[in-house]
Amino acid sequence: MKQQVIVAGVGMTPFVKPNASEPYTVMGAAAIKQALADAGIGYDDVQHAYVGHVYGDSTSGQRVLYQVGMTGIPIINVNNNCSTGSSALFLARQAVEAGVVDCAIAVGFEQMQPGALEEIWKDRPSVLEEFIRVANEQSTDTHAPMALKLFGGAGVSYQNKYGTKDETFAKVREKASHHAEHNDKAIFRKPVTVDEVMESPKVTQLLTRLQCCPPTCGAAAAILCSRSFAAKHDIDSEVIIAAQSMSTDFPTTFSAGNMMQLVGYDMTAAAADTVYEQAGVGPEDIDVVELHDCFTTNELITYEGLRLTPKGTAEKFIWDGDNTYGGKVVTNPSGGLLSKGHPLGATGLAQCYELVNQLRHRMGPRQVDGARTALQHNLGLGGACVVTLYQKAG
Repeated sequence: MKQQVIVAGVGMTPFVKPNASEPYTVMGAAAIKQALADAGIGYDDVQHAYVGHVYGDSTSGQRVLYQVGMTGIPIINVNNNCSTGSSALFLARQAVEAGVVDCAIAVGFEQMQPGALEEIWKDRPSVLEEFIRVANEQSTDTHAPMALKLFGGAGVSYQNKYGTKDETFAKVREKASHHAEHNDKAIFRKPVTVDEVMESPKVTQLLTRLQCCPPTCGAAAAILCSRSFAAKHDIDSEVIIAAQSMSTDFPTTFSAGNMMQLVGYDMTAAAADTVYEQAGVGPEDIDVVELHDCFTTNELITYEGLRLTPKGTAEKFIWDGDNTYGGKVVTNPSGGLLSKGHPLGATGLAQCYELVNQLRHRMGPRQVDGARTALQHNLGLGGACVVTLYQKAG
């Protein structure tokens, strides 16, 4: 019999620039201690740990957790590219829901280097070799760094299909900056205008520098537990994971002839549809979303992948303000990856931190009024996509 999964506690460090952060050991331990304090339990109460990190040695999870406690519990290190944090959350949720354990922690951290993402290992086949091959066939940005080429090309594919203005993508960044103004954990908090976004240096045919998320260092954690564990430990049980799905690539990723599929549109749609079916809700029921806006292009495409607006209507959705306060669904109230930052292993758990606190109604100036249902979307090329639906219980 499945157990209901409660988010017992969350923690998150401020996201900062590379070379300005504390070591991953310090950031990771700080996020864990915050989550434990939020839940009101000790590390001795945790039965499984799932630790997400993309860069670093394989047992970095042990290196971080041993600073908090050494209790002999299973520690599983997780790497699923940019969806690593939510993949750790996925495994922790499975363990609690299946009754394997009553309490598990998911933690993610990253100590990144400056500059565009690059593959580290040059002496073996690239995990993104097929993605890059297809991108080079379809994109005019063949000399751009890997992620810029892929996500910039996806935006151009959308434009070619629907005639979207360049300024519409810039409008996404403007919105993100206004949301981040009230987030003391975000790396960029200064509001910018569409004109300022458009005037920043071009990095692809479509994208400017301000339309790209920055490499960032940080950590976040979440503690999940069963309802019986919550009752025993007097834990606030108002936020539950009502549904969750992970998808990977379909044949259409490479065969659709459209770079939107290449960057995970079909994975997003499949995971979202499964989650809506599991939870018995629809996109019209969602109050607040944290989605994977690594580039402005991906946020626009993802609106439609998550069914927040019908295909071909994302431009109207943006200019009507339906993606922000006073609109249909507040998207990335944290500022998203564009303004908050993107430490790969921590991103999915930072999204969890934001949404759990939104449903607890603890977010001050950026609180979404009456939020009761929240959707999280975390994407990694290569590929994996995790969509999670949280609800305020009762």
